Amino acid sequence: MGWDSLKTNGAAYQLANQLRFANVTWTVRLPHQGFPHMHYDPRSERAPLPYDPFKSCTVPRPIGWISTISNAGIANLAPFSQWQNLTFDPPMVMFASNQTPDGKRKDTVVNAETTGFFVWNMATWDLREAVNISAADFPSDVDEFERAGVTKAGCVLAPAPRVAESPVHMECKYHSTTRLPGRGPMGTVDIVFGEVVQVHIRDDVITSDGRLDIAKIAPIGRMGYYDYCVIRETFEMVIPALDPRLLQGLEGRGDV
Repeated sequence: MGWDSLKTNGAAYQLANQLRFANVTWTVRLPHQGFPHMHYDPRSERAPLPYDPFKSCTVPRPIGWISTISNAGIANLAPFSQWQNLTFDPPMVMFASNQTPDGKRKDTVVNAETTGFFVWNMATWDLREAVNISAADFPSDVDEFERAGVTKAGCVLAPAPRVAESPVHMECKYHSTTRLPGRGPMGTVDIVFGEVVQVHIRDDVITSDGRLDIAKIAPIGRMGYYDYCVIRETFEMVIPALDPRLLQGLEGRGDV
């Protein structure tokens, strides 16, 4: 698409004009639907925007606020924005941890591998500042619970502590680690898998019909850039004409 054509397409022209003077490579196409859009190949091109949009495309992302303990007995606490449940029978989870700028693996990964456990603590609006403080790159001999100002609570099976102020926790037995090489030290990532072996839920966040009160908990999620979100409103949709057994499974019915 030529520069003259761009001039007839308002927002696309303004953005491309800004980027042209910023010496940023840009590509703009007009799809058949009539909406201007840009595209680029991240394997060989810089993102044609002032800020890389990749992490803002998959949002919101649940936060894996993970606690572990080292062989030396030092408690570790750190948030990871690549965290997810994978399946439910048995319940399996994962989190992904990029290496440090100098190519070191994160303490959370090392501790999970060496002790065989990690603990997930739900990150909430009320705990947002503690979550952010624990994201700092502290030395391995620093107890992030103390730095973040949160209280340790014991686990049933895991040797690591839980965050007492968090309303929901999962003790996870380490399963395996998959390493994906990056183009630089920070790009290399450890994907850690675990099986949930204990679930802790505070009584006051359970509704009368036995569900988690998400509005009361107000979980926070990771967006792109420096942005987060908080969940205070939900809505329900039931898939039409689905096998009743599948519907019960989606709802988490205990009798399935």
